[in-house]
Amino acid sequence: MSERPRLVGINHVALEVGDIDEAIEFYGRIFDIEGVERAYGMAFIRIGDQFIALSVGGQSPPRSAHFGLVVDDKPAARAALEAAGVEVSKGRFLDFRDPWGNLIQVVDYRDIQFTKAPAVLRGMGLGGLEKRPEALDELREKGLAEPE
Repeated sequence: MSERPRLVGINHVALEVGDIDEAIEFYGRIFDIEGVERAYGMAFIRIGDQFIALSVGGQSPPRSAHFGLVVDDKPAARAALEAAGVEVSKGRFLDFRDPWGNLIQVVDYRDIQFTKAPAVLRGMGLGGLEKRPEALDELREKGLAEPE
């Protein structure tokens, strides 16, 4: 892997809404929603191995609206952000704001349910990038991976 992480995809988009149930109903009128999970006072509209996260907001500009970028090497992303003088969150999460205030959450491909087809990974030069066992278990629980 290189010194800087490779972008692999977008894992999720987090939106602030006035009312979570109304937002689910709104999106359900437009799209055939395959499932909604609730946790942490939020709702997660499933899109296969990706999702839209809904939380109650109301701040202007939204404080928790963000998107999640998938990288091949999260520690390298943290190191690159710190080397660039960007303030990053402490602990296991890797969140930062760009110079315009946009909140970005960085997640490691190996640890999440978001999946690229093997041929796509090879085409991106990431053919050896594999999921960790916990991520595979999460995919299997949702019927998105082959059983062991």
